[in-house]
Amino acid sequence: MNSKNIKRVPHPMWANKSLLLMILMLFLSAGMFAQGKKKVSGTVSDNTGSVLSGATVIEVGTKNATTTDFDGSFTIEVAIGGAIEVSFIGSAKQKVQINESSSKLNIRLQNDGYQLAEVQVVSVGYGKVRKGDLTGAISTVRGDDLVKGTISSTEQVLQGKVAGLNVIRPSGDPSAGSTLRLRGGTSLTASNSPLIVVDGIAGVDINVIQPSDIKSVDVLKDASATAIYGSRGANGVIIITTKSGTKGVSVVYSGLSSVGFVQDNLDLLSANQWRGYVRQTGNKDAIDYGANTNWQKELEQTAISQSHTLSINSGKADSGFRTSLSYLNNEGVIKTTGLERLSANISAYQYLGENKDVKFDVGLFANIDKWHPLDYRIFERSYNLNPTIPVYDSNGEFTSVAGTIYENPVEILTNRTVDNKRHRILGYFKTEIKLFKDFTAVGNISLEHNAVQANTYKPSYAVMEGRTEDGYAQKTYSEYTNGQGEIYLNYNKIIDKHNISAMAGYSYFENIYEGFGAQRSGFVTDEFTYNNLGAGYNYRLGDVYSYKGKSNLASFFARANYGYDSKYLLTATIRRDGSSRFGENNKWGTFPSASAAWKISNEDFMSSTKDWLGSLKLRVGYGVTGNQDGIGEYKSLSILGVGNDSYYDPITGTWSLAYSPKQNPNPDLKWETTEQINVGVDFSLFERITGSFEWYSKNTHDLLYTYEVPQPPYLVGTMLANVGEMSNKGVELTLNADIIKGDKFSWNANVTLAHNIQKIEKLSNPTYSTDVIYSGSLHGLSGMSGQYSQIIAEGYPVGTFWGFKSAGLDENGAMLYYNAAGEKVLGDAVVDADKRDLGNIQPDLTLGIGMNFTYGNFDLGITGYGMFGQKALNATNMMLNDPSRLPAYNVPDDFLTSGITSAPKYSSYWIEDASFFRLQTLTIGYTLPINWKGSKLRVYMLGENLAVFTKYKGVDPEIGLNAQDGSDQTGLAAPGIDKYNNYPRPTTVSVGLNFTLNN
Repeated sequence: MNSKNIKRVPHPMWANKSLLLMILMLFLSAGMFAQGKKKVSGTVSDNTGSVLSGATVIEVGTKNATTTDFDGSFTIEVAIGGAIEVSFIGSAKQKVQINESSSKLNIRLQNDGYQLAEVQVVSVGYGKVRKGDLTGAISTVRGDDLVKGTISSTEQVLQGKVAGLNVIRPSGDPSAGSTLRLRGGTSLTASNSPLIVVDGIAGVDINVIQPSDIKSVDVLKDASATAIYGSRGANGVIIITTKSGTKGVSVVYSGLSSVGFVQDNLDLLSANQWRGYVRQTGNKDAIDYGANTNWQKELEQTAISQSHTLSINSGKADSGFRTSLSYLNNEGVIKTTGLERLSANISAYQYLGENKDVKFDVGLFANIDKWHPLDYRIFERSYNLNPTIPVYDSNGEFTSVAGTIYENPVEILTNRTVDNKRHRILGYFKTEIKLFKDFTAVGNISLEHNAVQANTYKPSYAVMEGRTEDGYAQKTYSEYTNGQGEIYLNYNKIIDKHNISAMAGYSYFENIYEGFGAQRSGFVTDEFTYNNLGAGYNYRLGDVYSYKGKSNLASFFARANYGYDSKYLLTATIRRDGSSRFGENNKWGTFPSASAAWKISNEDFMSSTKDWLGSLKLRVGYGVTGNQDGIGEYKSLSILGVGNDSYYDPITGTWSLAYSPKQNPNPDLKWETTEQINVGVDFSLFERITGSFEWYSKNTHDLLYTYEVPQPPYLVGTMLANVGEMSNKGVELTLNADIIKGDKFSWNANVTLAHNIQKIEKLSNPTYSTDVIYSGSLHGLSGMSGQYSQIIAEGYPVGTFWGFKSAGLDENGAMLYYNAAGEKVLGDAVVDADKRDLGNIQPDLTLGIGMNFTYGNFDLGITGYGMFGQKALNATNMMLNDPSRLPAYNVPDDFLTSGITSAPKYSSYWIEDASFFRLQTLTIGYTLPINWKGSKLRVYMLGENLAVFTKYKGVDPEIGLNAQDGSDQTGLAAPGIDKYNNYPRPTTVSVGLNFTLNN
């Protein structure tokens, strides 16, 4: 037998030993494996503490990975002694070592400025695009970066946040709004505010949206970006995206309680200072009423305010909703003033189809405001009154002293009933349908309604109108409704290195406004207040009025985008608007734009710079936009109205009022047109610094203004016409730096800078002409009736102060002025030819700055903003520094040492440098992590308006471009004049709580 064919069988004993050894080795290896691995879980959040869904968690050196779910949580099994790396788009990667004690991890990622700049999605009007692919000048502010605090006017959240956007709030009155200017004003008679777009709905009142509901704000600056909005885009566009339903379930509460007080008042003589002056001068006509009254302080109070917001979010892959309810009670630092607001909104989405080919979005926003408007004459009276006069006389009644503009301001504030109410509502319904490959259709309809009801009663015992009218009551109501429908088609296609997208659509907008009012005086009782106008026995022509108007805007628009190899980008847009406001010969206008961008950093020859230059992009754009707000309804038509004339009707035997021409027809009337060129550079450095630089040249022509025309051939002596030209040129810089990006400590800073030069280029043509337009009326100031402080003239910016240049005082305290020859002369020796340019209200530089620090769970935030180089007319100071005021009226402290002996005269002596920097907010907070699916609790303290650095002598250097009382006026007729309307801006200290509960 061949031994090779014999099978050897192991001895049973050796077989049992081998089997036992193998089993033992398996158990040992399994035990070793169990000891070397560990299951860890945790949550991932951003630098603000918000959970991140979809963050990647990977075991370093392996392919073992997972992603966070909708509440930011994850679970992964990794080797003990190893590490995990956590990453998310727009955030810096973070490594975490795993040891025996590792179990529940709370990982907070820091923002990566470079990545955020590239991948952030930006609204561009009828669509979105990655910020890295933008070709136009667009700035984005995330909801977390908006200004926080006791916000009663939504515009405030953007103050100092966007280069080139000036948000000016000239009054501390909670019911007062703010003025928005983007890259300078473009009109003399129309609105200069940017177009507001909310969730794709254009022309919306910004205050229908509350700050807590804002997800992001995109500001479209140049015409290449705004031309898609045609005849409404000349002043820029602000696109607000609100928070909507996202995946997961969460409940968020935010509460804020505030104490506000006045830091600065005008320094007027106290009662003892007034008495000292009387003793020193021996004035025997002075009357000491025996009191020590600070009239400014008598009007003021410590303001206690609060705000609360509760929101609920519930979202799945195919449907979801978000709803919120907000309450604001913002008490003013002037007694009786304040704003109470109740707001609510709900938004929802729903997908249909297996591939989610159809999406529905619905949203409803509503709020109710209640406030008590202020009679701003109280400030003038508080500056006038002798400080020895008591507020109340010996009978407990308001003290009343005879004299011109000498009424008791506390009485004015108290003995009037003024109740105003406003309702706002915005609703929309959107549908998005994937028609077939690469094509998507979008349709939306919206309705916005805004109504204001005002009620006033001045009782028969109230000074001024109450006593002279024997009781006065008024009720007014005004409303407008905007209805809008839009449909557009999107196309997106990527072919190799080519990225192509296009959009085309149609829009129809209708505005209907109406209102009425009634007033009556002569009431036998004050009990009815404003609730029974018929009880008044005295009525006059004009006591009852009503009005109604309507306008329509139809538009066709299109946009095309092309990108090649992630290096070269092109965008072109066009819009054609037809408006009922335009004249018969100009019913339609066309507004084109084009822009291009070159991602220089993506070129091969830039590969050596990758270590320090993350990105570099050059942008160039040109576009044409319009402004139709200055036209108004029916301005191109001939209009008849009731005049002062009457005629006798022999048929009825009565006299009737005659109708006569009130407006000339102008069939050539059209929109104001703005052409703009923009060159921009976007960059990122060292993966820590991102920024952009912009240069622009903006030229507006066909400016609207009401010109005088001859009679005949015209029936009316004035006509609204398109004639003038205006230019704005400037530069802007935006920088954001992650100075320190540590696991425990971080420091981020951002700054915005802007410089704009404005000039009137043209005011006349052969048909309509004017040499100069006088503006900045000083009417209402003693001795200034019919006088103007500013001019609008070719070669000068709007808001140019024009008058006599002061040469100081002579040895007798009389004011001296320079004449045209440069000689110093007295006031009666100067003539109009000696007047000159005294500066203007346009700032040379605007600045916004912010810094954010985090240390563990602590956070600290600082924001500030400033304007530099602008001039302001301190008309209040001009009137108060009058020698004839003493001893009857009060004067500033420094008047006694000023040496002034002559009556005030408008000149450069009263024009001041109004440059300032305001420490806007200071916030310190602490976040308590709650081990429940990313839930968190943050408590914080907030200070607002903590300090203002300025040389300006008035109450506040932030002086409005329109009415000082915060009312909404269009045009640039009277900017930068500080005239008694000095509602103090409060300093506010708040404590707040934010609580997020995730499920």
